[in-house]
Amino acid sequence: MSLYDSIAELYDPWSVSVTEDVGFYVEEAERAGSPVVELAVGTGRIAVPTAAAGVRVIGVDSSPAMLDVCRRRAELAGVAALLDLRLGELESPPVDERVALVTCPFRSFLHLLDDDSRLRALDAARELLVPGGRLVFDVFAPSAGDIADTHGRWLEREAGIFERADWDSQARTLTLSVRGKSGETSFVLAWLSNAEWRALLEQAGFQVVGCYGWFDRRPYNGGEDTVWVARKPT
Repeated sequence: MSLYDSIAELYDPWSVSVTEDVGFYVEEAERAGSPVVELAVGTGRIAVPTAAAGVRVIGVDSSPAMLDVCRRRAELAGVAALLDLRLGELESPPVDERVALVTCPFRSFLHLLDDDSRLRALDAARELLVPGGRLVFDVFAPSAGDIADTHGRWLEREAGIFERADWDSQARTLTLSVRGKSGETSFVLAWLSNAEWRALLEQAGFQVVGCYGWFDRRPYNGGEDTVWVARKPT
């Protein structure tokens, strides 16, 4: 059972304000062409708009309940035929196809808590790519100000939906708790420096071709958010 199963119905209203990355990932998918693989597809926040743009998506997630919501969203949007949803993990996605693009949006690689699991996931993503194919994902590392402002406090993220961040700066982990009328959960995320992510990508056999500070493709120049574009060598 996934930690996300209990908030599957809560997830979309919880993340409703997160829209800044959608256009970026849809553009990457349109550039790559069908099919693309989206890891941690969740409820289809990215995948449904991608399918609406005419790109077929193989979506992988570890939560059956989140995949159920994604199917409903795809059906309502009239794009169910363009979504192939599969239950699986970041480290071993059940995908035999080879594609030009693999994505892992919304900081989902932060669920990987050590370098061994990160490398397994990066290796698995690389294996899904054709030569010259690209892995695109985003991550974050919190600022001291963000930690100070949110640590140990329940904050109302959206109406009736609360979240709490418990930070461990030494271990570089965040225990994020979410609760609302339809469910609650807690999970742990772990962050790295940019230099560490770059080293892992290179160790996994990727060539880094983009390191952005936001989804408008501005070059990374410090800050909390990083968008990585890495290429499988030809």
